[in-house]
Amino acid sequence: MIVAIDGPSGSGKSSVAREVARRCDLTYLDTGAMYRSVAHACLERGVDPADDAGTAEVARDLRIEFASCGDGQRVLAGGEDVTAQIRTPEVERAVSPVSANPAVREAMVAEQRRFGEAGDVIAEGRDVGTVVFPNADVKVFLSASPEARARRRAVQREGGDLARGVDAAVDAEAERAVLEDLVRRDAYDSSRAASPLRPADDAVRIDSSELSFDEVVQAVIALSPELSARAERGRR
Repeated sequence: MIVAIDGPSGSGKSSVAREVARRCDLTYLDTGAMYRSVAHACLERGVDPADDAGTAEVARDLRIEFASCGDGQRVLAGGEDVTAQIRTPEVERAVSPVSANPAVREAMVAEQRRFGEAGDVIAEGRDVGTVVFPNADVKVFLSASPEARARRRAVQREGGDLARGVDAAVDAEAERAVLEDLVRRDAYDSSRAASPLRPADDAVRIDSSELSFDEVVQAVIALSPELSARAERGRR
């Protein structure tokens, strides 16, 4: 089966998808990490993120892989572990123009569909249910208020674990900066010409602003009898 989770930056898509994958024995596909990897490679190679031709060339040339490890999943780009590097503020700012490039998206969507051919995949991003896997068995559009999302992203940058709550101490100024970046990226992603951020017509919308991490995970699993059965088998 294929599960697609879309939503804005900081909505918790990655953490939720990763946990649903663990409970339901699915392969986790982090599509956002793929665009971040391209953005990181552009910065490393001195390619302007707004240079459509240059970023497209990087995207077509870059081999992206995912590897399981004891503490989760590692992202490899060109054979290099870039798991930490793709989460920096610099990459955060560069990824919007990179991911808005139609040629970059074409290259990444082809790779994402290749990953999905094996089946039993849960993928998250911004156009997974609308473009990448329009026939997904389960589609979710996960959102939250900008303030809630900024808090979560700030906690993550401080090394916190969303599964354990968002009560970790974070720098207020850093959190405000995250909020400004999220608002800017929301506007950019929603208005871009190529695969704009929007819920699929048949997606179930979940607002996680007032929900705990586990409540969101349970809500996703409850959408499908097969997911529920898989989760039940995993508990045995």
